Amino acid sequence: MNIDSIKNGVVIDHISAGKAMELYGILGLDSLDCSVAVIKNAPSGKMGKKDIIKIDADIDMDFDVIGYISPNATVNVIKNGETVEKKHIALPRRLTNIIKCKNPRCITTTEQEIEHIFVLTNSGYRCLYCDTKADR
Repeated sequence: MNIDSIKNGVVIDHISAGKAMELYGILGLDSLDCSVAVIKNAPSGKMGKKDIIKIDADIDMDFDVIGYISPNATVNVIKNGETVEKKHIALPRRLTNIIKCKNPRCITTTEQEIEHIFVLTNSGYRCLYCDTKADR
C-alpha cells in the first residue's frame, strides 16, 4: 500500500490501533476541504499495530482530544515536505467540552452556558461539578 507523503500539513502518528476513526469524527476531519488519509492497523515496532492520520493542510487541532483518545500519540507538523515540529501527546489533566456528563441532575444538563469540565483522578475522569465518573 502506498500513501503519498504530504508537503504541508499534519501527521498524527502512534494512534492506538482501532482509534483513528473515533479521532477522525471527534476532530471533525470529515468537514475539511483537503486530503485526509486514515491508515488503520499499520505495523509498528513499538506498538505492534497502530493507526495514522495524515492531513494535507496546516490546521489547528485540540491536543486534549488526541490525548484523551490515544494518550501516546505523536503529532508531526510538516512544512515543505520536512518535519518541523514533533509533539508527544499525553493524557490531559483536564477536559473541557470534549465529553458530557451523564448525570441528569448535574448542573451542566440544566444550564446550557456551563462548560462540561472533567478532571483526571486516580479512577479516571470525573465531572468537576457533580463528581460523576466518565464512561471511558
